[in-house]
Amino acid sequence: MQVRVITIEREYGSGGAIIARQVATRLGWNFWDEELTAEIARVANVDHHAAKNCDERVDSMIYRLFKVYARGSYERALPIGESRVFDTDRMFAILEQVVKDVADRGNCVIVGRGAPYILRNHPNAFHVFVYAPDDEKVCRLKSIGQSEKEALRLIGEIDRERASFIRHYFAKEWPLRSLYNLMINSKFGDEYVLEAILQDIALLEKRSSPQAARA
Repeated sequence: MQVRVITIEREYGSGGAIIARQVATRLGWNFWDEELTAEIARVANVDHHAAKNCDERVDSMIYRLFKVYARGSYERALPIGESRVFDTDRMFAILEQVVKDVADRGNCVIVGRGAPYILRNHPNAFHVFVYAPDDEKVCRLKSIGQSEKEALRLIGEIDRERASFIRHYFAKEWPLRSLYNLMINSKFGDEYVLEAILQDIALLEKRSSPQAARA
């Protein structure tokens, strides 16, 4: 197996998106987080300036679920524009289309957005889940300016939304342990997680190489 796509799903506050960027930088690969949101916006013809009208014009459940996968490293929500009707079927079709297109280009790291579920059968994808204890997540979130109370609220709320999104569109649990090549605790530090991901990939590629098969 030659890994050409790495998906990194994460608990909110675990630092998974930051670690994902470090992985992409180390490998010299394309990084898709907020960049992926921008691509989804382009394909969907989303108007970034229509935020005030979003909740009034889009079904609340659909909009809430859209925000879950549109959120990037800092959980920013992408407003849905006025130019096109954005129903559940269109949202999911665009999500699949964009993630599969990015994966087909190869040499990329994709953060969240259900990518491990969409690419579960991709032959060159390596799937990672990053988690952490609540105290570690609170510490990380406080370091970017959130209060402890707000951090605790978001830790529960955002991960519940992510789980709801996966159940709604994939009829699976979040996280689905059997889906991931590696699940790792970030409390030991970003560098530890980074090296563990790269070493696991290297070992997997070595094990599946023609030389290993002949040994």
